Amino acid sequence: MRAMDVMTPRVITVRSDDTVAHAVRIMLQNRISGLPVLDPGGKLVGIVTEGDLLRRVETGTEVRRAKWLEFLLGPGRGADDYVHAHTRKIAEIMTTDVITVGETVSLDDIVRLMERQRIKRVVVMRSGLVVGLITRHNLLQALARVLAEAKPTTASDAAIRESILADMAKLSWAPAASVNVIVRNGVVGLHGVVMDDRQRAALRVLAENTPGVTAVQDELIWVDPTTGWVIEGESQTTPSPPDERAA
Repeated sequence: MRAMDVMTPRVITVRSDDTVAHAVRIMLQNRISGLPVLDPGGKLVGIVTEGDLLRRVETGTEVRRAKWLEFLLGPGRGADDYVHAHTRKIAEIMTTDVITVGETVSLDDIVRLMERQRIKRVVVMRSGLVVGLITRHNLLQALARVLAEAKPTTASDAAIRESILADMAKLSWAPAASVNVIVRNGVVGLHGVVMDDRQRAALRVLAENTPGVTAVQDELIWVDPTTGWVIEGESQTTPSPPDERAA
């Protein structure tokens, strides 16, 4: 998927000369948490979010620092905090370093960008103009759509086993040499040894997501790699998740 496939195309914006009160009203009326800010010519110059409005004098939440810290930070930081807490102009509280992407950027790249920059939204641009907005909510909507479209499939026991073994061979954490897979009537049996209990959970998830699997029988033994002692070896069966569309 690309940005254009999941973005919100109807982007609500504000102008840099609008007031803070106006931005707050727009956010509340439309139940959104961020607004791209445009200059009078329609150029993107910033973004204002809920985070920019947390430290306000009106709610008694303005930044308060110890005197020694104010001294270390210098008068400029305190002056900047004062403006942020008291100003009535969007231009003085907005974030000017706006993270943007193009319409054809992949969702994988967008998620990596959001994680790296620790942001909750990116603005989608085309030829210098704002054409969309992608938030974490948009990503959840995309995930929900994909999950809803997932169709149950049937596969032979041999095909299921081959698929699981092939997937294990591709994953560096998977103990392919010490784990065997046996499939009977769609029920996957995981047998062998794992050196970390987290491998057990990951193998179960891998098997559950293999087309045709109806349940997973966990027969794995967890062994401490330093002592060779068996920590856990109880059998456990988990059914494969049902088709959510039928719920």
